[in-house]
Amino acid sequence: MQPFELNRHGRIVFPSNFVPELDFSTLSSVDHLDAVIRRDFDTKAPTVSEILSRHELGKYASKFEIMRDMALNVFWADRFPLMMFERRVIRWGDVPRNRDDVYMPRLTPWPEAEERLGAVEEAYRALPRAWDSAAEDRIFDRLFAVFGSRRHFAGDLPTVKPTVPQLISDPENITLRVRHYDPNYPVFGYDEILDCHEDVAELEALSRWSMVLHNQQPWDGSETELVGVADLKDDDYVVASHPRNREVQRFINRVMSGRTRKATSYTRHEPVAPSAPYPAVDVRSEFAIAPRIDAIAVAHGDQVCTNEDLIRNTAYNWSPMSADEITAKTGIEQRRYTSGTFEDLALTAAKQAITHAGVGPQDIGAVITCTCTSGRLIPSLATWISGELGIGQTHASFDLIAACAGMPYGLAEATRILQQVKRPVLVVCVEKFSDKIGTVRPSRMIFGDGAAAMVISPAAEGEAPDLEFFNSYASGPTSEVNSIIWPNPDFDNFITVYGPEVKTLAGRYLAQMLDEIKALPSPDDAERSLLDDIDLIVPHQANKTMVIELAANAGLSADRLYFNIEKVGNTSSASIPLAIHDAVREGVITEPVRIFAPGFGAGAVAGYTVMRIDPKVVVPFEETDAG
Repeated sequence: MQPFELNRHGRIVFPSNFVPELDFSTLSSVDHLDAVIRRDFDTKAPTVSEILSRHELGKYASKFEIMRDMALNVFWADRFPLMMFERRVIRWGDVPRNRDDVYMPRLTPWPEAEERLGAVEEAYRALPRAWDSAAEDRIFDRLFAVFGSRRHFAGDLPTVKPTVPQLISDPENITLRVRHYDPNYPVFGYDEILDCHEDVAELEALSRWSMVLHNQQPWDGSETELVGVADLKDDDYVVASHPRNREVQRFINRVMSGRTRKATSYTRHEPVAPSAPYPAVDVRSEFAIAPRIDAIAVAHGDQVCTNEDLIRNTAYNWSPMSADEITAKTGIEQRRYTSGTFEDLALTAAKQAITHAGVGPQDIGAVITCTCTSGRLIPSLATWISGELGIGQTHASFDLIAACAGMPYGLAEATRILQQVKRPVLVVCVEKFSDKIGTVRPSRMIFGDGAAAMVISPAAEGEAPDLEFFNSYASGPTSEVNSIIWPNPDFDNFITVYGPEVKTLAGRYLAQMLDEIKALPSPDDAERSLLDDIDLIVPHQANKTMVIELAANAGLSADRLYFNIEKVGNTSSASIPLAIHDAVREGVITEPVRIFAPGFGAGAVAGYTVMRIDPKVVVPFEETDAG
């Protein structure tokens, strides 16, 4: 888990976006590592020749743009040390000669280095400022101290550096010598990097990059030279590299010994349609006990993360994007993160819901938790919540993983359990994405933290159900089933979204659900379609831009849809009840209404609920805002 931090300016910072970390336990081979390096560094970083060519072609509009490319080039040149090694300056005479966990660079001289790097400096000086000349020059000086000191080719560096015995086995091997080493050479502390502040968001991110890259070279770059191993003297200072942690050394040992892990492969099958469609469940006709919604409570994250905050935290492997472009692409202006725990978020909503419903721990027959981001397995979150609420026993307390269709799945199960327990069922939808994203840009743009809890009770005899219809689905082509993955070893076990596949499955399921709703008769008038008697459509808040487009393709106008994603982001299972809550708070819902709530997403799951919402069951916002 890699949570956010708050710096002394009160701003959100994602440390993993600036200090690359890789979980080497997830890597199976050198090829696997090389694929990660290519994706995160090689494909993003221009060579020095490409930087000069872009300048000559007039592709840089400002100093910022060329500096960004310079920084990416240094990240690429330092790709292996950043991920794998800690560099230390040491006397050559003190370097151990027989250990297999001390490594040294074997370098190839770059004769044109000084000329080419100097040309980049001239190019920078010739460009106009983007925002702030003083800030840009300060960042450039820090960057160029590293960028401009390179004297070797960076493209032919091996994934694993040679050990000292391997380096000295050939006297003609060339390494790096530090002519004059100052052990007190200044570097930036972690808090200094965290507290970095620039008025312009893009410059703040670039400034942090420059600080991290400066720390990768804790010596004066102008005092270095390339030298043959045979010419080293005992009092010469050299740069030795040590594995950053045990997992790095274990990975090196594993791949060097040939003990690579075999990747698991599966036979892919073409999906076969079910022998018959799954009909919608008509609650009135199929269940004796009608479900009544007695409470809807929510808990928001206590920290607002705006699109500008994302730009301030631009990672080394992100393509350029502005705050406005994030809004245009997703419909999101900010998302909410919690500085508290996943469990606290869920428990806050649960307590508010049962209090509002007027039920005690002795009354709860079951607890269902819908989530796809729980790190808790034993006890389950639902069982933990049951205990924290003082419930001596339930008929069932369990977690349900249906991702973005979590609420429809949860309410369907609550309705079924209600028939047996004949007492209130607590349904909690909760997600905490903020610490499971890392440097994956699509996930960081989209997801937020949040929780909602609903109390579903037996209605009085003869009373109409609040939950009127529901249905659920899962599976499809494997590309759609795997459209959102967590943990994903290909992305350091962070949650990963494959956008085109998500859009395909969302479009497929949304069209199917709308066709069903159109074909169902209205409970109020059998001659009318159920869709005609829907007062408001509250879809899963996946991506506003995408959902509006898919709805239009299915014949729905945007004015029938309610969104709150602009303010809270995509909270997966919690998104629909959070949106219903906000619709009441904003005055969109002022009297009992019939809502169609479709959910769709990760794992190629989908489901919907048609329900009646009385604004009286919604707990006032002031009572539920929690960290």
